[in-house]
Amino acid sequence: MPRLADVEADVQSLIEAHMETMLGVRFLASEYVIDCVDGGRIDSLGIDENGAPVIVEYKRGTDAGVINQGLYYMAWLTAHRSAFDALVRDRLGALAAAQVLWSAPRLICVAGDFTRYDAHAVREHQRSIDLVRYRYFGNEHIGLEAVASVAGKSHEGMRVRRRPAVLEAPRKRTGAMAELADATDEVLCGLGDGVTRVQRKQYAAYQRLRNFACVIPPQQTKVLVYLKADPKGTDLVPGFTRDVTGLGHHGTGDLEVQLRTERDLERAKDLFRLSYAAA
Repeated sequence: MPRLADVEADVQSLIEAHMETMLGVRFLASEYVIDCVDGGRIDSLGIDENGAPVIVEYKRGTDAGVINQGLYYMAWLTAHRSAFDALVRDRLGALAAAQVLWSAPRLICVAGDFTRYDAHAVREHQRSIDLVRYRYFGNEHIGLEAVASVAGKSHEGMRVRRRPAVLEAPRKRTGAMAELADATDEVLCGLGDGVTRVQRKQYAAYQRLRNFACVIPPQQTKVLVYLKADPKGTDLVPGFTRDVTGLGHHGTGDLEVQLRTERDLERAKDLFRLSYAAA
């Protein structure tokens, strides 16, 4: 029977131990003390798959204060970037610290439940916020459900119907492969609500709570898409799909999809949906 945790700390310790698997976030610190007049401790600090800083706050049950508390910590974090950069450098090295994506800091609130007012409130803020409901199953299993995901607004992007807020707008492109990349973007953005596109120099990431697709800037003859779908559960087709597990590439995902025509895009849609569902 699904149940709430006995204490908030149980949820925190379990998610921190499996944060990358559950949230797509690399764990950096627990109970991080912030240096300000009012003080405070950030429950968990991490960095996501695209290099964005992540604050995770937990509540055992329903607590309207979790969003405001998280936003308070995020305001402190964005005003003290050097402290976070130093933490990343200490935990993950200088290269990771140099690639922190400060245009897209995120707040993830994990709680027993949220009210409809909470879901409305996050849409009024200019920040990237995910509301995640948890439930325990037995003594050792936990399930997470995304209740609401809102992308932060930036100078370059805006939220429109069936489209994600864009964090760092992509450059204008021309040519057949550029048109194919734009069509791919339309398909990925239209898979469902709560899709966010995060633009990095080397790739565009499409995420719900976690990345489900990464698109590389178009090459001369193809567009490469990396998905979170399991290559071992996919019938690989030479020249169309490839298992890149363990192979270095920009973005995230172990299934490479090679698009050369609109027909390729059409037959890739089922794989896109599979990866979206897994995220």
